Amino acid sequence: MAYATDTTRIAGRSEGLVERLRTALARRRLYKQTFSELAALSNRELSDLGLHRSMIRRIAYQAAYEA
Repeated sequence: MAYATDTTRIAGRSEGLVERLRTALARRRLYKQTFSELAALSNRELSDLGLHRSMIRRIAYQAAYEA
């Protein structure tokens, strides 16, 4: 008995997976970069921007995942 495989479907799935992984890694990189840059600022510099240190995590998340 012979079986036919639809290789285009399999290839499409793997390409989609690779693209989702790239996107996830790029977003994570942006989150970490944003977080690091904001965390490096002094309280005075954050205040000048209208931010509080407790807001850093949320702002980094919004920049990476909600934009």
